[in-house]
Amino acid sequence: MTSMTDPIRAGGPAQGEDAASSSSELAVRGLTVGYGETPVLRDVSVTFPAGAVTALVGANGCGKSTLLKACARQLSPSAGEILVGGADVSRWHRTRFARTVGFLPQDPVAPEGVTVQELVARGRHPYRGAFGRWRAQDDDAVAEAVELTGLGDLLERRVGDLSGGQRQRVWIALALAQHTDVLLLDEPTTYLDIARQAEILDILTALQRSRGITLVMVLHELSLAARYADVLVALKDGAVAATGTAEQVMTDQVVSDVFDMSARVLHDAPTDARLVIPWTGPASTAPSTSRSPEEVLP
Repeated sequence: MTSMTDPIRAGGPAQGEDAASSSSELAVRGLTVGYGETPVLRDVSVTFPAGAVTALVGANGCGKSTLLKACARQLSPSAGEILVGGADVSRWHRTRFARTVGFLPQDPVAPEGVTVQELVARGRHPYRGAFGRWRAQDDDAVAEAVELTGLGDLLERRVGDLSGGQRQRVWIALALAQHTDVLLLDEPTTYLDIARQAEILDILTALQRSRGITLVMVLHELSLAARYADVLVALKDGAVAATGTAEQVMTDQVVSDVFDMSARVLHDAPTDARLVIPWTGPASTAPSTSRSPEEVLP
């Protein structure tokens, strides 16, 4: 397994009452979890560095979403533990957890007729207290999330009437309004065209750098994962196959092994972008993978 010895830390700790710090490191130790009697992940251990962007990559069914759901306490592991800042979150009250870890699942469903303003405001529920009192800090958090996601002109629109890209921005705004130190996003760019994918990832990484939060995302597009993430974690068959920087993980051998296909990874030096070229022809005619991935695109 490729190891990560010195991950890039994106930005420094943010300031203020909701600022992230070294205590926002997320880790799983000896995790076994699945659905019913069938484990999807077996004895998985991995660390998501504090204040960095991590992308989970791998083939369909490898356990990416299951890992994220377990970290979000949406699934109960049969073994192992999940730690934030070294503390076992299974012992935390749900309010403390909701103020520390935010989670945006795949395909969230908005209540019928809810407006953009109303849905984004739901991100403040963990801070409302026993009597549900709305505070100035809540207004500020919602306003910041709306500004970051460019939703100012859509506040009175019903979420169900928006385009797919607009709806995704609303859900991300809800997650941002929650002001957590750790943010988990399961395929935040699903169903979006390439321009909207880049727009969403630009928003998320800008926020991560301004607040210094720990951001973990499941991404299917490898070139975007390599471009936006400080750390990549590749899963295969319910286990961690590789972890490290894009340079370490996005290699011919790792990509070919993780996705069970012959592939070349090309590197464009001016942009530091990486492009995966799958090879579906006969194995005997596949391009050699012995060359360095530092091959510049024409």
